[in-house]
Amino acid sequence: MTHRYLFPLAIGFLFLCTGCFVFGTNKDYHSFDPEALEAFQPGTTTAADVSALLGAPTGTVELSNGNAYIYRRSVAKATLIWLVLLSFANYDTQVDQIVFFFDKNDLLTHYGASLNADKAEYGLPF
Repeated sequence: MTHRYLFPLAIGFLFLCTGCFVFGTNKDYHSFDPEALEAFQPGTTTAADVSALLGAPTGTVELSNGNAYIYRRSVAKATLIWLVLLSFANYDTQVDQIVFFFDKNDLLTHYGASLNADKAEYGLPF
C-alpha cells in the first residue's frame, strides 16, 4: 500500500524542485581612473577641464556660490532562483559617484568621490 503512494510523491517532489537559475548584470558604467582624479587641483582646474576629461555630468546642481557637477556610474548584479511554486532573488547595486564643487568663476573648490561599483557581486538569495 505504501509503494502505491511513493511514486506520485516522488514525482510531486521532483516537480516542485524543478526550476532555473538566472544571473544578470546591468551596467551603466565605465570606471573612473583614480589617477586621473589626482589631476584635478582645487583653485586651478576649471569646470571645462572636468567636462573635457569625464564628459558631460550625470547631473548638475546650482548652488548659491557656484555649481556642483555630479558624475554617477553603477553596476547591478542579480541572482534569481525560480522554482515552480517558490522564487528567491538577490539584487546588488553598487555606485561610483564623484561630486565636483565650483565657485562662481567655474574654478574647482573641492570634490568628493565614492568608488564602490567594483564591489557589486552575485550572491545567493537567502
